[in-house]
Amino acid sequence: MSLLTCAPGEEIYSLFGHTAIRYENSSQGIDVVFNYGLFSFNTPNFIFRFSLGETDYQLGATDYERFAAEYAFFGRSVWQQTLNLTDEEKTELIRLLQENYRPENRVYRYNFFYDNCATRPRDKIEESIAGKVIYPAEPQDGSLTFRDIVHQYCKGHPWARFGIDLCIGSEADQPITQRQMMFAPFYLMDAFDGAQIKGDSIQRPLITANELIVDATPEPDESDWMPTPLQCSLLLFILTAAATIYGIRRRTGLWGIDLFLFGIAGIVGCVLAFLALFSQHPAVSSNFLLLVFHPGQLLFLPYIISVSYTHLRAHETDSYLVCRLLLEKKKHPPHPPPPPPPPNFIYIYRSYQSYTTYTPLHIPLQYHT
Repeated sequence: MSLLTCAPGEEIYSLFGHTAIRYENSSQGIDVVFNYGLFSFNTPNFIFRFSLGETDYQLGATDYERFAAEYAFFGRSVWQQTLNLTDEEKTELIRLLQENYRPENRVYRYNFFYDNCATRPRDKIEESIAGKVIYPAEPQDGSLTFRDIVHQYCKGHPWARFGIDLCIGSEADQPITQRQMMFAPFYLMDAFDGAQIKGDSIQRPLITANELIVDATPEPDESDWMPTPLQCSLLLFILTAAATIYGIRRRTGLWGIDLFLFGIAGIVGCVLAFLALFSQHPAVSSNFLLLVFHPGQLLFLPYIISVSYTHLRAHETDSYLVCRLLLEKKKHPPHPPPPPPPPNFIYIYRSYQSYTTYTPLHIPLQYHT
């Protein structure tokens, strides 16, 4: 019996690697891998259920040769840790896996941080051992957070890191225990390497050997260059700042920019609010980014359009009045033009008021028509 740890892949669901249990019995010709990471994109309403945190994974049993060939094909190495179990413990572990593989038991509700393809094999192995598993002192409890580990595994994948950082909240920034760190397969592998089994009278290592059984070299990334979230943010900042300066100098309100920025922020806020209120995903409920991106910003979009339209009509009226006054002056040069009627003063004043009130990226607090 051994624990298999697989290298990360390029897809977002494989960035953290994978864990499985291998059962070898050469006398009976058995070499099978028990894998808690099976799921299907073809499941009805998969995307919607995933956003709600209602994704169901299941335990699968695969021939080892097929399992190893698949990981070698995708350039993902596999490490094997031989478990130092007694015959009774091996028998118990096989029984637990077979019981879990029954059709009525194999499906489980996946939880990224607390119940996944790494924590399930660990729990089954611990359950089969007649004694207590003592893990090494390092890494210490409280030395890392969930977000720290996510950042480690998202290195080289900035958009994946950006998306996860956007969705998970402050709970992911709380210090976690060493046991909680084992949600990541390689943290589990390192913990097993230094673990001891403490029985009634003796103490023995949990692992007797650790070897690389699939030595695969990842293919170089030949995809087209893609800007990072930071680069895109800096570009957006520069363009917005330049447009704002242009609007101030030209004394014009660039309401199209406001619509775009507030619209994007409002849509992102809707997604975050949906996750916070309805999703069962861990660490998404207390997301303080909702103070910046919130659905309420969408309520300002009709107001921006309304103010901008009124602003535009007022300037059209102002231009008409100026042209009319100039024509009157040219037609009767000896006499001064008559004073404009009160409505004209109102139009000119409203034009000036809307002109000075509505500026780029500013929504007036009071606007009376």
